[in-house]
Amino acid sequence: MIARRHQVALAVTALLAGCAACQEQLRERQQVPSALGAVQAPGGPTAVGAFTLLASGAVAPDGSVLDRAGFDAGGAGHDFRPMLQGARSVVSRADLALCHLDTVDGAHGPDGGGPPRQSPPELARDLAATGYDGCATASGHTLDDGADGVRRTLDGLDRAGVRHAGSARTEAEARGVTLLRAGRARVAHLAYSQGSNGRFPPGRPWAVNLIDADRIVADARAARRAGADVVVVSLYWGPQWRDTPDEAQLDLARRLTAARTGGRPDIDVVVGTGAHVPQPYEKVNGTWVVYGTGDQIPGRGADDGHGAREPRAGQSTLARFTFTPPARPGGRWEATRAEFVPELFDLDAGRVVDLDDAIARGADLEGVRDRISAAVLARGAARDGLVMGR
Repeated sequence: MIARRHQVALAVTALLAGCAACQEQLRERQQVPSALGAVQAPGGPTAVGAFTLLASGAVAPDGSVLDRAGFDAGGAGHDFRPMLQGARSVVSRADLALCHLDTVDGAHGPDGGGPPRQSPPELARDLAATGYDGCATASGHTLDDGADGVRRTLDGLDRAGVRHAGSARTEAEARGVTLLRAGRARVAHLAYSQGSNGRFPPGRPWAVNLIDADRIVADARAARRAGADVVVVSLYWGPQWRDTPDEAQLDLARRLTAARTGGRPDIDVVVGTGAHVPQPYEKVNGTWVVYGTGDQIPGRGADDGHGAREPRAGQSTLARFTFTPPARPGGRWEATRAEFVPELFDLDAGRVVDLDDAIARGADLEGVRDRISAAVLARGAARDGLVMGR
């Protein structure tokens, strides 16, 4: 099994080296049914004024990934752009692309005496180069290096031109609303974590947003008052390495999607991370919920707890929704198209793999794509129109 995985990794690595020139040609293929019956959907014409929102899995590089990024930079700092190249064509095509940053901009490095979840400042720059417009920064690791870590992380994102939500340097910043533009729409991004590993800088209870249903709904309503047409909520929640949402996730999803003001939902889409593996997508009370995207770049948890590699590590999805403007002023922007794009981070090659492209070029990865699809569709999302995208 280990030898076979190594062969697949070598094959994928070789394929990645020559795939860039043909990616766009492959994306023009006709629709092809997947092994699970979901339709792979190339982008089609959209309504005037519509926009696409994309949300990815957690970015949580560990020491081996940082070593690879250092190698790609030729020893002069770090370069994550080759690592993320397999996602760039999908991410950059979205009108608004959001990531989840699960590391702290570090002053020490992962083995230099500081907390383990640290990354170099080049990561923010390279997320921007990949096409990300904003990142959720609320997770169990947000406060791993206290207030200084929060400041460095948000300062780095600001320098890169990447917006952020979920943590704050000041109380005033914590009370603010992150509003982004997507065509003619104003999109609010809110982000929360189920915990902070017991850490809070003295006198800064607002440094990271923690999950509380009433608070999230209140913040969503405040975002509407601030002018948001669409409200996106990112949640770092759920048990690790579990393919299905637990009761706490299901209950919170029901509560958040049931909240309404004047008959209009307060929240338009919920995107979750934290489980490290893909979890189902589901339409709840008429609103799309992604229980778990998985990790776009996995971290130190990429093992099964017994020293062996977790076989699902690096499997994730990109969630993509097309929002169409309301027929009348004050109406809801509707998510008229819902897609998931299966994604794989090759832990041996240190690269995000474009699964469609790799499979088309001969890599034996259909089983990976089908496993991701099975997890995503496990709660019947295909019946509500969810399709596999490219």
